Amino acid sequence: MTIIPFSRAEYAERLAQVKSRMAKAGFDLIICQDPANMGWLTGFDGWSFYVPQCVLVHQEEETPIWFGRAQDAKSAHLTTYLSADNIVPFSEHLIQHPAGHPYDELAELIRARGWGKARIGVEMDAHYYTARCHAHLTKGLPDAAFGNNGDLVNWARLIKSDVELVLMREAGRICSHAMNRAIETMKPGVPQYQVIAEIYHTQTMGVPGAGGDYAAICPLMPVGEGTSTPHLTWSDAPLPKAGLAMLEIAGVRRRYHAPLTRTIHLGRPPQAIRDVAKAVVEGVDAGLATAKSGNTAAAVEAAWQTVLRRHGLKKESRVGYSIGLAYPPDWGERTVSLRPGDETVLEPGMCFHIQSGVWLQDFGVAISESFVVTDRGGERLCDVARELIVID
Repeated sequence: MTIIPFSRAEYAERLAQVKSRMAKAGFDLIICQDPANMGWLTGFDGWSFYVPQCVLVHQEEETPIWFGRAQDAKSAHLTTYLSADNIVPFSEHLIQHPAGHPYDELAELIRARGWGKARIGVEMDAHYYTARCHAHLTKGLPDAAFGNNGDLVNWARLIKSDVELVLMREAGRICSHAMNRAIETMKPGVPQYQVIAEIYHTQTMGVPGAGGDYAAICPLMPVGEGTSTPHLTWSDAPLPKAGLAMLEIAGVRRRYHAPLTRTIHLGRPPQAIRDVAKAVVEGVDAGLATAKSGNTAAAVEAAWQTVLRRHGLKKESRVGYSIGLAYPPDWGERTVSLRPGDETVLEPGMCFHIQSGVWLQDFGVAISESFVVTDRGGERLCDVARELIVID
């Protein structure tokens, strides 16, 4: 039984893109430890990223090489298109060993393939590429020339193929369903964890024809003054009779993420909160209208900021980032940001989360959207009421 989400032709096109980028960057070999990059290149999917593992791409090798823990090698056989010769396990005794390290054997593998003097690009900013990984790898390959590959594969993932966009839109449908169910659950006195339980259930059940997957970030649910900061989770406290709550979640389909944020007020909201919410929605509309092919990422942010300034508001953090295939701890791709100075030209098929949160001293409002760049502007992936949601 194999579980490979895309065709061999799709993976071949991805590999060709990566090898072209490698040639321009001057690398013979790249080592990808970001689990999203591993999955994008080979289909590999498993909760094994808490230990060292990677995918190798060499200019002269027809397909990538998976390198990982011995007990996870079967996962590579089940979820990738790779041949048995290109699925290479390391010794189990090296897991959390005080002196030895799995990348000692990775260095042996690279030398055995005749690549000991290669120009090697590593993912210096990947979440799971630790300082110890790098130290053992460079020690084991003293004749190699190492360099940061600059998130080379992440950038190759930026424009989604048609089949990827199918999954992104399905993720948007799942997110819409989960957010609407969460809002329906939110009443004064309902424990916060009950809302989260409904989210998890709905995220997993998905929608007809598209089951859900786990998200790279757990549901975020600041309440009351907690809405003045974005990344708080839930508690067992009941929802208040009157006050703000914020939800940031994602729908996920085969690891493709569509995030969404909504702000809810229990009881009659003060006018100040209504005014900020109105400005946020107006700003997102301006950003989506600008998010058409040929414009830049910076132009989208500028359109948003123009609206905010008109309402006497400002947001110093970036207003958005690229999204797609993701694993914990983040659903961003770590490439394009919607912020000043990012002159990346938008192209059809790029996907972003315009995270439109405004966090003030005592409260915050966020009404975000995930979207696909088109020639006409940003196509929303989700369908949830775009307003301050009031629960009387």
